Amino acid sequence: MSRFTRPVLHALFALIVLTGTAWSAMAIWLNLEGPVRLIGLGLLCLAVIAVGAARFYKRRLGWGALILAASAVLGWYQTIEPRQDRNWAYDVAHGARADMTDDKVTLSNLRDFDWQTPISAKERWITETYDLDQLDSVEMLTSVWDSPDIAHLLVSFGFTTGEHVVFSVEIRREAHESFSEIGGFFRQFELVLIAATERDIIRVRTDLRREDVRMFPVDLTPEQRRTMFLSYVDLAQSLEQEPQFYNTISANCTTVVYGLALSLKSDLPIRKSLILSGRLPEYLDSLGVLGGEGSLEDRHARALLPTDAQSKHPDMTFSEAIWAR
Repeated sequence: MSRFTRPVLHALFALIVLTGTAWSAMAIWLNLEGPVRLIGLGLLCLAVIAVGAARFYKRRLGWGALILAASAVLGWYQTIEPRQDRNWAYDVAHGARADMTDDKVTLSNLRDFDWQTPISAKERWITETYDLDQLDSVEMLTSVWDSPDIAHLLVSFGFTTGEHVVFSVEIRREAHESFSEIGGFFRQFELVLIAATERDIIRVRTDLRREDVRMFPVDLTPEQRRTMFLSYVDLAQSLEQEPQFYNTISANCTTVVYGLALSLKSDLPIRKSLILSGRLPEYLDSLGVLGGEGSLEDRHARALLPTDAQSKHPDMTFSEAIWAR
């Protein structure tokens, strides 16, 4: 081994150990609690010391010890499985359930909360039946709370009866948890599909959280609208049968919907707007399905929903009031 190769291998070994230790410590911290967490961190420290000692004694033995330690951590990590039976936060306590008979879909656990504050509401879970022959529109909503490049994605389906149902792919937090982007990389949260009324899921964002919510019409054929709606039905049924983990990158509110949209077009391009979700209108516009007239900037401006819409138009339903200007 040359005198130049040896320091490179030493540096590579040290980098792998440091990176692996940081990743393992974070995984243990986020997925274990109490004494078990301390035991896990203690065992990790002992493993790092053992790997370092093996490396000092003999270089090849160090690599072997590193592989053994990594296998042990990854083996434990694979035992972490998504569950349905945790003590969930009240707003994600129930995922949507869907049953289909002929052209009618019955959604159970449809959320219709009366929000009092941004974090508290009078809870109400209802059941509604929708006739797919009356499916009339699809709107995409982006809800921005901080950076304009990052938004939560919701999809609203409208029917000729005036009814609307909104689907939202969200993290399923436990009652004591709060959202964490880092935790989303380490199997801290399950995935949940929330089905809700517009009065619930839009109003809490526009009126109480004061987020910038924009609603964009999506130009789809009747058959495409039906296919998209049924994709959500399939997701609801899939999550009911087998829970899944949320992932900040690969299984979030945008990428999951991208997977559903593949049922419409199997070769949808992957672009950075799938991560920078605030730019989704640009993505839809590039595909030619963003509705409305005028420039993208004009449509973006018109899409902003007003705050306190229903209090200004008490004679209208919430879904009607948000479009009144």
